[in-house]
Amino acid sequence: MNAISFVHEQLTAGKQFPKFKAGDNVTVNYKIVEGNKERIQSFKGDVVKIQGTGFTASFTVRKISDGVGVERLFPFYSPNVESVVLNKVGKVRRARLYYLRERQGKAARIKEKRV
Repeated sequence: MNAISFVHEQLTAGKQFPKFKAGDNVTVNYKIVEGNKERIQSFKGDVVKIQGTGFTASFTVRKISDGVGVERLFPFYSPNVESVVLNKVGKVRRARLYYLRERQGKAARIKEKRV
């Protein structure tokens, strides 16, 4: 039974991410598969929400690309997520920042928390 539990731990080992919450600015590096080639692409934006628990947990990141808002959902335990880098800690009062969808320009900025 020890061998089975050892293999199970190796396959389901959780990745170590920095502690982040809604409002933080992060860069998510994830694998893109194009044909038989793999490359790592980064997605930098603000965390809109974190949802779920355990292996179904995921987080949504929003960025502005060419004047258009783009949101992308990343599962925490996806094998395609290489790493998450915490850039800024945001100062917000909510757990879900859906109001950012209607805002543009300076109104869509999030204040940085001073440490």
